[in-house]
Amino acid sequence: MAFFRPFVLAVAVLAATTLSAYADKRVALVIGNSAYKNVNRLKNPANDAAAVVAMFKRAGFDSVDSKLDLNIVEMRRTLREFGNKTRDADVAVIYYAGHGIELDATNYLIPVDAMLETDTDVFDETFALDRVLVAVEPAKQLRLIILDACRDNPFAKTMKRTIGSRAIGRGLAKVEPSSPNTVIAFAAKAGSTASDGDSSNSPFATALVDHLSKPGLDLRKAFGFVRDDVLKATNNTQEPFVYGSLGGNDVALVPATPAPTVAPVDQDAAMQRNYEFALQVSSKPVWDAFVSKYPSGFYTELAKAHRDKLAAEAARIEATNKAKAAQEEQTRLAMEGAKAAEQAKAAEQAKAAERARVAAELAKTAEEAKVAEAERVKAAAIARAVEEAKVAEAARMKAAEAAKAAADAKIIVEQKAKDDKVAALTPPTDKSGQPTAVDLPRSLQAELRRVGCNTGSVDGNWNSASQRSLDLFNKHTGMKLDVKVASVDALDAVKGKSSRVCPLICDHGFKADGDLCARITCRAGYEVGDDNTCEKIDVKKPTAKREEPKSRAASETAKSQASGQVFCGQGGCRPVGKGCRMVYGELTGGSGRYWGNKEVCN
Repeated sequence: MAFFRPFVLAVAVLAATTLSAYADKRVALVIGNSAYKNVNRLKNPANDAAAVVAMFKRAGFDSVDSKLDLNIVEMRRTLREFGNKTRDADVAVIYYAGHGIELDATNYLIPVDAMLETDTDVFDETFALDRVLVAVEPAKQLRLIILDACRDNPFAKTMKRTIGSRAIGRGLAKVEPSSPNTVIAFAAKAGSTASDGDSSNSPFATALVDHLSKPGLDLRKAFGFVRDDVLKATNNTQEPFVYGSLGGNDVALVPATPAPTVAPVDQDAAMQRNYEFALQVSSKPVWDAFVSKYPSGFYTELAKAHRDKLAAEAARIEATNKAKAAQEEQTRLAMEGAKAAEQAKAAEQAKAAERARVAAELAKTAEEAKVAEAERVKAAAIARAVEEAKVAEAARMKAAEAAKAAADAKIIVEQKAKDDKVAALTPPTDKSGQPTAVDLPRSLQAELRRVGCNTGSVDGNWNSASQRSLDLFNKHTGMKLDVKVASVDALDAVKGKSSRVCPLICDHGFKADGDLCARITCRAGYEVGDDNTCEKIDVKKPTAKREEPKSRAASETAKSQASGQVFCGQGGCRPVGKGCRMVYGELTGGSGRYWGNKEVCN
């Protein structure tokens, strides 16, 4: 059956179905923040996000989420929901266009409602790049984050510094992903800024759309082409940069389209092609040459049959011609009056010629039957080959489906084991993932107390005091949360603050120490002043006075004078007059200057 191999290969190639080139699950999240509330609006992020979304959809991504102008609460919810999608994904991509900031060598993405009045507000009103990395971490094969956020940041120019040594960089800081197969692409290298460009899209976004979705193009080469395009478009002022590492194999965001399978060419295939050429000519010399080149094989037997058919046809024609010549000779002799013996001889020759013609006809018919039988065997062989190819393809598809089902089952088991492990380490929570209607006011009151805005009780009763606490939170954060009801959004917003929001107010003589009021202690010679700061005490030095020797009577006089009732002197004791007072000092009298007492009246 070796001579049936060409048919089997040809039919198998035609019948096989190619598995999808996009079997891996790929998900993407695109965020464009343009409408900032406290600084000037950005022109291009919304347009860039729309172009990148269209690119991912053309590339055949399984899921593409598009989000525009997210505040801090919406951004937190979006990253949490996308993190759930990446758990069963092979490739996860996040594209962010908007403002970013670098503080103490850490990068942060800025929601549209951020105020950033001081440098410490960055910790409460923005999202660290590490939080974005958590959202793509579960992806199995590739984790890609693209940051078009290296613009000149207006927040950095206006915010107040609480610590003079705190560094606020220009652009974004260099990063080193710790997870394998994780790539972070910047629109401009660390420490530099990116341009929005003069068109509806930034130079970086335009280059991404042109190169990132090319089928089969390795990611490193794609970003290399992006770098070249941006440098050319910005006159070498902006250089995109990629951080992270990949393995030695090509990693394409869009897999290459598989090339069609070509059946291998062997000796039988060449013999079949030459047989078809010989069949078009179908002459004895051609068939002789074919049999000489291919002494054995299925097509050799067919060639010999065709050659024998041609030989039988030639013999039939020759016998026919001889019979016709004998008949003509007999007629001629009869017409010429030949002798009976000659006529008999001629008649016998004519009969012999006729018998030879009939034999030749029979031989031809037999050869035609042989060729027809060979063609029937050929058709049956092709039919069997087609059926065997169909059975083989069905078996292959069934095996592929079984392998995929086994892989899916393995992933489910592994995920369940991981979830069970997390559940064993995590305290039981409500299945909905949110506080119940009864616990929500109490939880919100507790969180408001944690950030210093609630000084009342935590009893689950959402009263006017609780509403004033939430209103105080709104004033100090610039938010506009509804204070009339305790909502999940309000709880998320308060939970997002990691430190005190409302200032601590202390009585005079006390100062804020963390979450408590502590008494102000001054060093010796200082006391607490009206403005709650230590001031130096102004001590009056005593003035030295000359005193006359006093007798016991004088001592008694001083004592009586000190009581404020009567005055006693050398002349005796008398009451001090109304509206008068006794003064002790240097006096002038008949005896000159002397020390003594004198009554002075108004």
